[in-house]
Amino acid sequence: MEQKQQLIVVDSKILPDVFTKVLDVKKLMAQKGEKSFASACKRVGISRSAYYKYKDSVFSYDELFNRKIVNLFLLLSDRPGVLSSVLIFLNGLDANIMTVNQSVPIDSVATVNISLRLTAELSKEFDSLNAIAELEGVLEAKIISAE
Repeated sequence: MEQKQQLIVVDSKILPDVFTKVLDVKKLMAQKGEKSFASACKRVGISRSAYYKYKDSVFSYDELFNRKIVNLFLLLSDRPGVLSSVLIFLNGLDANIMTVNQSVPIDSVATVNISLRLTAELSKEFDSLNAIAELEGVLEAKIISAE
């Protein structure tokens, strides 16, 4: 009988160290802290075989469930500092900006699409994101999608 995949949340304190060490290796490699998986595994103290055995099954809770990707559409005045003020505002929300795409301004107006990752409470974030429209030089702001 085929076993269905099931995700569970478990406090890492009760798990064998190998699981947290797999996460450490993943983090080292993602942040370019080591040049190879072999050296990352050696650094955190697990075998490469243990890493490869669990790498596709071990994730941090934040990595899978506590992040929301939001795509914004903005219509901005073509004036110095307008896009910068939007980015500073998003930084104040602890948003991780993933992409920024700006069109060439036409008639002193530019469209900007921003994809960002948020980690706080979703309803609070949407209220804050809607406040972008209040910034000087922002003519229109829409949340076009959120995951």
